[in-house]
Amino acid sequence: MIENKVYQMISLAQKAGKITAGEEMAEREIKDNKSKLVIVATDSSQNTIKRFTDRCTFRHVPMFIFGTKEELGQHIGKQFRAVLSVHDKGLAAAIIKLLEM
Repeated sequence: MIENKVYQMISLAQKAGKITAGEEMAEREIKDNKSKLVIVATDSSQNTIKRFTDRCTFRHVPMFIFGTKEELGQHIGKQFRAVLSVHDKGLAAAIIKLLEM
C-alpha cells in the first residue's frame, strides 16, 4: 500500500503545480538546480535511466526508479511520462520518505 501513498503524493504535487513531467523539462530543472527529486519509470530505456542517474548524481538530486510510464502519467493527469521532477522541498521529502520504506 506504500505504492498507493506515493501515487497520492505525486497527484497532490501535480495539483499544487510542483511537478515537471517529461525528460527535457526534468533535465532543465536538474541543470537549473530546481529539482528536489527525480522519479524515473521502471520501463524507461536503459539510456534514460543512466542519463538521469548520472545527472542526478552530479547535481546531488535524489532519484528513484518507480512505477511505469503509464502509471506515472495517469497520476499526473497526462499520458505516458518516463520522468517526473518534483521542485518542492517538502513534497519531495514526503515522497522520498515513502519510497525509502
